[in-house]
Amino acid sequence: MKKAIVVGAGVAGLASSIRLALKGYQVQVFEQNSYPGGKLSTFSLQGYRFDAGPSLFTMPHFVTELFELAGESAAEHFEFSKKEVACTYFWQDGTEFTAYSDRKQFIKQAHQTFGEPEENIERYFNRAKKKYELTSTLFLEKSLHKLKTFLSLDTVKALFQLRTFELQKTLHQANVDAFSSTHFIQLLDRYATYNGSDPYQTSGMMTLIQHLESAYGTFVPKKGMVSITDALFGLAKRLGVQFHFETSVEEIRVKSRQAKGVKTKTASYEADFVVSNMDVFHTYKKLLPKAKPPQKRLKQERSSSAVIFYWGIARQFDKLDLHNIFFSEAYQKEFQAIFKEQTVAEDPTIYVNITSKDVPEDAPEGCENWFVMVNTPAQHGQDWEQLVDRLRTIVIRKLSERLGVALQQWIVCEEVLTPPRIESKTQSYRGALYGASSNDAMAAFLRHPNFSSRIKNLYFCGGSVHPGGGIPLCLLSAKIVADLIPKV
Repeated sequence: MKKAIVVGAGVAGLASSIRLALKGYQVQVFEQNSYPGGKLSTFSLQGYRFDAGPSLFTMPHFVTELFELAGESAAEHFEFSKKEVACTYFWQDGTEFTAYSDRKQFIKQAHQTFGEPEENIERYFNRAKKKYELTSTLFLEKSLHKLKTFLSLDTVKALFQLRTFELQKTLHQANVDAFSSTHFIQLLDRYATYNGSDPYQTSGMMTLIQHLESAYGTFVPKKGMVSITDALFGLAKRLGVQFHFETSVEEIRVKSRQAKGVKTKTASYEADFVVSNMDVFHTYKKLLPKAKPPQKRLKQERSSSAVIFYWGIARQFDKLDLHNIFFSEAYQKEFQAIFKEQTVAEDPTIYVNITSKDVPEDAPEGCENWFVMVNTPAQHGQDWEQLVDRLRTIVIRKLSERLGVALQQWIVCEEVLTPPRIESKTQSYRGALYGASSNDAMAAFLRHPNFSSRIKNLYFCGGSVHPGGGIPLCLLSAKIVADLIPKV
C-alpha cells in the first residue's frame, strides 16, 4: 500500500490527511504538540473555556465537504449555525453599527448609519462578487504554479477583465473612491486584516474578502471553534489515519532529489509522498538542511501577528455579541506602527470575541469568556513584556471608556499570547499569523507553491503557502495538494 506522511496536524494537515486517505494512501501524521489543530485549539482557565486561535468561521462548506467525500453526514459530527449579526462595530465618537449577515439588512443599516446611498453599497458588493467569481477557481482552488492553470478558460476570462480587480489601487483607495463616510471606509478597510495585511498597501483586489463574509455569512460552531478540529480529527481517525503526537520531525528524508519519508528523534519512516503543514520557512530551515531554499519567497514581508488577552469576565455585557470591533481613531498610524515601525500602536483597534454568547457553557453562569486581540507586528526581537504591559493598560482604558464600566474589576483570570509564543507553539515564522503579507499587488503570485520544484513528491499546505492564511484558505491548500497527488 502506498504511503503518505503529513508533517503537522494543523487544520490543513488534518484536511490533507483525510483527502489522501480517501485517495487510497496509508497516512501518518506527525505533530510536535500533544493535541491536533495547531492554532485551532482550546484551553480552559478557572471555569472559562477559550478557543486559542482563529475565532471567525466562514464558508463552512469547505469543512462539510470533507465528510461528504467520505460518505458521511457532516451534521452527525459537526454542528454549527449561521449568525444573524456578523459583527458589531464601535467608534470612539459614539457611533455604533450592527453588521447583519443578511445583505439587504446590511445595506439598509449602512445607509441609515453612514449616509451612503444604498445603490452605491449595492454596486460595491456586486463588484466584489465579480472579483471573487473571476478568480476563485483560478487563484484559490488551483495551483498558481502549474502551466495548465494559465491555459484554462478561467484565465482568459480574468485577463479580459483585469480592470475589475483594481490591482493598481490600494484597498483603502478603492474604498475611498466608492464611499465618502470615513467610518464606513474604515470598516471596509478592516478586511485587509483578515489575511494580516495593511489596507493602505494591499491591493484593491481585497474587496473580495468582504464578499465572502456578506455572501456566505459568519457561523458559530455549537461547541466552539475547536469542534472544527475535533470533527476533522475524528474523521481522519475513522479513515485509518495514524497520528504521532509529541513527535517532532527532525528531517524530511531526500534521496536522488526525491522525498522518501521523515526522520524523528527515535526512528525513520518511509513514504511515497511527504506533505509539510509546518510553516514553509521552518520546513526549509529545520527539515531540509541540505536543500537550497527559495530565498526570494522566504524573505517576503511577514503578515501581522497579534497579542491576545484571554479574560474571564465576571459579568455580562448585553451590548456585545460574538464578534465586536472597537476602532482606532488613527487607523493609518496603526498600520504604520505595525508594518513600518515594528511596534504596537498607541491607539490600536481592538477585537473582542465572546463565544459564551452562543455557547453558554464556555463561561460560568452570568459571566463571559473574552478573547481580546490586537494586531501587532511579527516577532523581530521587540521587548514583548513591556509592550504587553503597555497594551493591557491601553486596551482596558479604551474598553472601559467605550462600555462605560471600570473593566479591570471584572477580570478574574487572564492568559496572554504573544508573537514569540505563537511561533514556539505553532512554528509560524516570527509568529506571523498568515505567513507572508499581501501588501503587494502581486503577493498572490509570490506565495510559495504547494509543491517543490526541486524535490519530487514533496508538497506544502497551510497558511504559509498558496493560497494563504485563515481556515477556508488552509482547507483549500489541502485540496490543491491532494489534487496534485495521484490516486492510488
